[in-house]
Amino acid sequence: MNVDSLDGRLLFAIPKKGRLYEKCLSILAGADIQFRRHARLDVCLVLNHPIALVFLPASDIPSFVGKGNVDLGITGHDVILESQMQEHVIEELRLGFGKCALQVQVPEAGSIKTVEDLAGKRVVTSFEVLSGEYFGKLDAKLQLSGEKRTNIEYVGGSVEAACALGLADGIVDLVESGDTMRAAGLHAIATVLESEAVLVKSRVPKHEAHAGLINLITNRIKGVVAANKYAICQYNVARDRLPAVIAITPGRRAPTVSPLEEDGWVAVNSMVEKKKLAEIMDNLVEAGAEDILIFNLDNCRV
Repeated sequence: MNVDSLDGRLLFAIPKKGRLYEKCLSILAGADIQFRRHARLDVCLVLNHPIALVFLPASDIPSFVGKGNVDLGITGHDVILESQMQEHVIEELRLGFGKCALQVQVPEAGSIKTVEDLAGKRVVTSFEVLSGEYFGKLDAKLQLSGEKRTNIEYVGGSVEAACALGLADGIVDLVESGDTMRAAGLHAIATVLESEAVLVKSRVPKHEAHAGLINLITNRIKGVVAANKYAICQYNVARDRLPAVIAITPGRRAPTVSPLEEDGWVAVNSMVEKKKLAEIMDNLVEAGAEDILIFNLDNCRV
């Protein structure tokens, strides 16, 4: 691997570790982006496209994309706002994973019950920018100025320990499952931001020749995201009950209805949302559908 081997290749930044890394590998596989990453190397060449993958800390990716150092990237929506790069990148696609919330948290057994109670006190966070904006608006609303304003202090990690150590009255931190928050004796009193993983590109791309490849990769990843969201529901039903079951599974445009060899019966195929599968199957049975089957999708174009 040398600089010359990257010449002419689209550079695609991927989080090198953490909560997004494994999901990104799944997205790349679903989009048929084939590569072999050698140990201790943070750049690797894609085997079946003129692309090079660049593995970076998620917090650095918005800057690399926004400044045109790389062409595409996957990172968190929260990271883009915290790095103040939203004016320099375009969020092409929300990816449906890495979902979390940036929340204001305080000790569950403490006297602080609302963000208004916390205003003017000490808040520790790894998200200085977003926390500063949030509490800046709150301070202005409560007419807190000078030394009475909320004191935002930065720490790089273990934010949840700040209250127990006496460093803060409250914290602002990311919450996924909430297990860490509860284990630290904290609870959320407000949500600053909802976030998830996003595919981003620069607003001012440096390599116009890559536009077609960027569009191809974006569409493939859209297909993977849709395949993760939908499944195919197939079932048999008496033709006279067709209106009732189509109301349950209308599909994205319309279901496919095919006659069976048995008179008066049809087979129905329809795309349905995975998160509603159990309810849909229950309703289909109640409406008279039989032989209900669910098929997962690997990829699609919708």
